[in-house]
Amino acid sequence: MRPLLKWAGGKTQLIGRIKIRLPKAYRNYYEPFVGSGATLLSIAPNRAHINDINKQLTNLYKQLQDSPEAVISKVKELDSTPSTKELYLALREEYNSKISQGALDAECAALMIWLNKHCFNGLYRVNGKGLFNVPYNNKTGGKSIDEDNARKVAQYLKESATLTCLDFEEACKGVEEGDFVYFDSPYIPESATASFTDYAAKGFTREDHERLAALFRRLDAKGAKLMLSNNDVPLAQSLYAGYHIQSFEVKRMINRNANKRNGREIIVTNY
Repeated sequence: MRPLLKWAGGKTQLIGRIKIRLPKAYRNYYEPFVGSGATLLSIAPNRAHINDINKQLTNLYKQLQDSPEAVISKVKELDSTPSTKELYLALREEYNSKISQGALDAECAALMIWLNKHCFNGLYRVNGKGLFNVPYNNKTGGKSIDEDNARKVAQYLKESATLTCLDFEEACKGVEEGDFVYFDSPYIPESATASFTDYAAKGFTREDHERLAALFRRLDAKGAKLMLSNNDVPLAQSLYAGYHIQSFEVKRMINRNANKRNGREIIVTNY
């Protein structure tokens, strides 16, 4: 199974390093920042509790659980018309209208998939009102969905995943001793002047990162097995001091500046 979306911070290129560092055994799997689901879909645990604060993203997964054929059919319908900037902007406006109305349905999920394939660099970014504002990528064709893969993902989610749309602390309230939690939160900026992420309307602040580190320590004390990935920056090293921290070079393919696509990430574990 592969992700249906391109997502900032997606873990496709780190999957190998993540998998060889998984605990040998665990009970339930928790991923409170599921994003594109690259890690989840590669591991495919039998009992997965997945969460994301992005309502449109969690709606996509819910629609795949409940109505996969409706999502696939709508994406294919959208693909039947050659893409243009005018069409992209019209569909972006339609998508944002559904966001404003709180219309979380199969059509909203399909629009999210289509826009992800036709927006600049596959970036998902919203403004302060939570409206999607990424420009067009000028691609006129191409399939926006792999139907066979989408059906496999849908079947897996239906059989093995419990889905929530909560703050990450709320999403981890059920974690018990012996459970495994993988944290792939929005990244800490690489410089003091860079902005924190805006993939959700309220963003993810420095205080949120400090809250996450405190949760990591509480769950560690509870006996859960924990893994976290983030930028290799001084704040991350400081927040998780005392745990096992390994650093790796990565490619930032979603960065608009090609000269800034080399970076370093860390994987933190408590075991």
